[in-house]
Amino acid sequence: MNTKRTWKTVESGPRDYQEALHPVVRKNYGKWHYHEMLKPGVLKHVAENGDILFTVRAGTPRQDSVDLIRRICDIADKYADGYLRFTVRNNVEFMTSDETNVELLIKELTAIGLPVGGAGPCVSAIAHTQGWLHCDIPATDASGVVKALMDSLIDDFKSLRMPSKVRLSTSCCAINCGGQVDIAIVVKHTRPPRINHEILGNICEMPKVVARCPVAAIRPEVVNDKPSLIVDNDKCMYCGACFGACPAMEINHPEHSKFAIWVGGKNSNARSKPSVMSLVAHNLPNNPPRWPEVTQVVGQILAAFKKEGRPWERMGEWIARVGWKHFFEATGLVFDKDMIDSYRHARTTFNQSAHLRF
Repeated sequence: MNTKRTWKTVESGPRDYQEALHPVVRKNYGKWHYHEMLKPGVLKHVAENGDILFTVRAGTPRQDSVDLIRRICDIADKYADGYLRFTVRNNVEFMTSDETNVELLIKELTAIGLPVGGAGPCVSAIAHTQGWLHCDIPATDASGVVKALMDSLIDDFKSLRMPSKVRLSTSCCAINCGGQVDIAIVVKHTRPPRINHEILGNICEMPKVVARCPVAAIRPEVVNDKPSLIVDNDKCMYCGACFGACPAMEINHPEHSKFAIWVGGKNSNARSKPSVMSLVAHNLPNNPPRWPEVTQVVGQILAAFKKEGRPWERMGEWIARVGWKHFFEATGLVFDKDMIDSYRHARTTFNQSAHLRF
C-alpha cells in the first residue's frame, strides 16, 4: 500500500475562487463583449474572441437538503461540464457553451421543482435570514415568510414583466440582515424586553449584554438584592440585540412582535446613487404559516410598480420620480406619523456613493 502523501496542506484560507469557474469564464475573464437575455432565467454571454457561454438560472429553497444538492450536481455533470454556482440570492446557475443543453437544463430543473427565472426585469429570489432554524434572536421564521411570498410571486419570478429587477429580503429580527433592497420585510418589536431578574445574574454575562446594546439603553442595577440589568425605555429602540446575548431579556412576543415593510433601498451605483429604505407599512400581524397580510401589502406595492415604473427604473427611482404622496395613493397604503424619518445621526456618512459631485 502506497502511504506517501501526495498533497500539501494549505492553512491560508479557502481555495482560489478561479478554480471553480467554468473554463470558458476563466479563459475570457474580464474580456466579455456583451450579454443578452434570451428568455426568463437564460442569459447568453459573448466574449471578445467570439466564445459564447449560456447561463441557466433557477431558484432554490436556500435551505437545501443533501439529496437536492446531489441532484443539482448530477444535472451540472450532465449539462454544464460539472460546474455550477450559487448567487447571493440563493439561485443556482449552470453554465454551458453548448446551446442544445439549455432546454435540457430547463426541463430537468423544472422536473425537480426548481423554477427557472430570477434574472432581468423580474422578481428575483428573496434574500433572507435563518429564522427559527438557526438564528438566536428571531421573532419570526424568515424562511416561512419567503415560502408564502414566493408562492404568490412565482409568476413574476418566471417572467420578464417588471419594469426592472426587484430585489426583496426578509429578516427574522429588527436588526435586518437582509440589507438594502427594493422591498424589505422586517420584524418590528413594539415594546422593550421583559427582564427576568431572578435568573439574569446566573445565566448572562452582564458586561457583554451592556456592550451589545447599540443605543446604550442597558445599565447594571441591583434588583431584589441581586445583580441585574435594567433598560432605559426612553432610549430603547426595541431591536432585540440584547436577547441574543441574554435569554433573560426576552423581547419576542406573538402579539407585540409585528411586521414592517420598507421600500426603496439600493446598493448599486447604476443610474443613481445607493439609497436606504423607507418605512411604508407596519404593525402587520406576525401570523404563520402563511402571513396573508404581509403578502397582500407586498402584492399591492409590486402591482403599482409594475403598472407605473419605466423600463430599467428601480423601485426607489420610481418613487423619487412620482413622489411619496402618489406612491401611497397608487399602492393603497396608509401614511401615518410614525413613518416620518427624524433620525439624523451619521446622515452625511450614509449619503456616500461613487458618483462625482461638484
